[in-house]
Amino acid sequence: TMAFAIPFAIVLAFSVKGLSLYFARTITIRVGHEICKELQVEMTSNILLSDAHTIESKHSGKYISHYLYDISTLNNLVSAGILNLMKDSLTLIVLVSLMFYQNWKLACFAIIMMPCAAIVAKSLGKRIGKVTSESAEISASLSSYVSEMIKASRMIKIYQQEKFESDRSEKILDSLKNKQIKMGFVMVRAQPIMEVITGIIIACFIYYTAIMVSTGEIEINNFFSFLTAMMLAYQPIRSLATINMLFYQGAAAAERIFGVIDTQSTIKQIDSLPNLKIHK
Repeated sequence: TMAFAIPFAIVLAFSVKGLSLYFARTITIRVGHEICKELQVEMTSNILLSDAHTIESKHSGKYISHYLYDISTLNNLVSAGILNLMKDSLTLIVLVSLMFYQNWKLACFAIIMMPCAAIVAKSLGKRIGKVTSESAEISASLSSYVSEMIKASRMIKIYQQEKFESDRSEKILDSLKNKQIKMGFVMVRAQPIMEVITGIIIACFIYYTAIMVSTGEIEINNFFSFLTAMMLAYQPIRSLATINMLFYQGAAAAERIFGVIDTQSTIKQIDSLPNLKIHK
């Protein structure tokens, strides 16, 4: 009976997991796009109601960057980051609970990595937020430049400034490329750091466990089951470190978006005043 029950239970567990993740992802995708749409509506409303001085003080390219670059970053946070945070946190809680159930001493030793991962994630997250903000600024400058170039294309041809404008565009694109590369390097830097920390922790853990096995405090079978649970727990820890950087990116984008939404117009509509009468 067990020969049929165990495979059936495994298939059922994976099916439930797959369906749960599918429905969770469809919900977060919908919620993410709904939130982004509402923010875009709010930005549009604020821009339409702003006075001319407020709008002209900021180039149209920067507004376009908010609509496309920042909204995309925020949508990535809501649709992917929050779901992964919940999934990885739940997985980590279950595995850590299992580790404490097997041996509390080894569990206390194994979770030493968690504050190390948090310190690394916090440091990298701040750098990611800074580079993301710089990248958004350059992206806005690029949008502004392309908009100006298309509008002034006739004048550029008349004054034969094609070479000058081409060099100017290359400088802007080069700055954007360097910032994007820098941001990519900071993102992948987390992986080798986390691997080194993991290797050190596992080496110390095996040495400590060998002492416990020699004294009879833990059996070799329990050691292997505990090691499996610990190795599985490090994957969500590494994932949560990446999510932390994603939150810094989303927070930087949200700050720029709400900066547009919360901008107060110096000239406001006063409903209490009488309507303007135009005599023909």
